[in-house]
Amino acid sequence: MASVTAVCISEQKGTPKHEVPHLQLKIHHGIIGDAHAGSWHRQVSLLASESVEKMKDTFPDIPAGAFAENILTNGLILHTLPVGTRLRIGEVLLEVTQIGKECHAHCAIRRQVGDCVMPREGIFAIVLEEGIIRPGDPIIIPG
Repeated sequence: MASVTAVCISEQKGTPKHEVPHLQLKIHHGIIGDAHAGSWHRQVSLLASESVEKMKDTFPDIPAGAFAENILTNGLILHTLPVGTRLRIGEVLLEVTQIGKECHAHCAIRRQVGDCVMPREGIFAIVLEEGIIRPGDPIIIPG
């Protein structure tokens, strides 16, 4: 079963995300307290730990949030999900709005190791039903 392994925020854009005990998500906003929240299509970022593993050889001690992901997952290859897929995570319902993104020139990971998985394998979503997400919460694709 797919699940959340870590949840992260950054209070200011351009700063690394850091782990927090939980995320509080709001409809039409995203994550309360995260600098990337707002009324747009990339309210929440997700990255699979399976994607992060690809970087472990060159960056073995990479912390959760290093790729600017809000939610680090396990057991689901996120970048294979089509746009429009809905994810039930804990109390929250998200809808996938974008797969991958252009990497910013100031990406610390790309500068340090020459590569970054977020542009290829990270996904973005909007909040359809608000609530709390915690590490350990199951991830379900409603049928």
